[in-house]
Amino acid sequence: GGESRLAQNRKRLRRGMYLLPSLFTTANMAFGYFAISHAMQGSVADPWHFDFAARAIGFAIVFDMFDGRIARMTGTSSDFGRELDSLADTITFGIAPAFLAFAWGVRAVLPVPDTPLTNHLAAAGWLVTFLFVICSAARLARFNIQSSPGPNRPEHKHFVGLPTPASAGLVAAIVHFNGGTPISDMLWVPFWLVLLMATAILMVSTWRYHSFKHLDFRKQHKFAVVILMATIGGIIVFWSQTVLLVIATSYVLSGVIAKLLQSVRRGRIESPAQQRKTRDSRSEAH
Repeated sequence: GGESRLAQNRKRLRRGMYLLPSLFTTANMAFGYFAISHAMQGSVADPWHFDFAARAIGFAIVFDMFDGRIARMTGTSSDFGRELDSLADTITFGIAPAFLAFAWGVRAVLPVPDTPLTNHLAAAGWLVTFLFVICSAARLARFNIQSSPGPNRPEHKHFVGLPTPASAGLVAAIVHFNGGTPISDMLWVPFWLVLLMATAILMVSTWRYHSFKHLDFRKQHKFAVVILMATIGGIIVFWSQTVLLVIATSYVLSGVIAKLLQSVRRGRIESPAQQRKTRDSRSEAH
């Protein structure tokens, strides 16, 4: 009787462990829904709604970082969990930041009554933010395919394309840096839309970004990691507006800078061969 009871308890514990990553994913989805609802309520008169939406996306990024790591640490990864996580990310890191970007950087800025210029800017805002949603969904679909076992799976240390949490984090960090207060001049709206379009394109690009998945905090330097995490957390609490914007911008630019450096290196490697070809073609002409 005792052994059978112990086996049943282990089975229940195992089932509970499978639910744990999904609970984090559900929390991620809840924060996304919260962000959408507050982005819809935000205005120049009530900018705190925009800041609440940005904060919700930030908390969702934290939960998204933990659900996959917990699943790997507990050995409870499953196809259901991966699909649920992808759908949650589409809401939280695709639709929610697109709503926030339009409501904060377009709708709240354009003056009333409507003019032909404001109507064109509003239409452009809808198109660009919808492109953001499409690119985030495509990025997640490609990630699901590349994460499945197979010979074409990319290296573990890098993501192919800007991750959707990073793109959503950039939008949220910019809004939070301004305390939720929308752009004051509608002349900034085109620049905001160009930034959103560039971020969307980076998501579906093949440029590589560090995944940091190769870092194993369980192996060594545990105390140092705890101190480092506590320090970063304290800095974010006291100077969240500046620090989060610096982190988000630095990560987005890291892939761009890495690609530019790679192009420069390739140019230097290929230049001697090109010079030889040029000399050979000139000698043949003579």
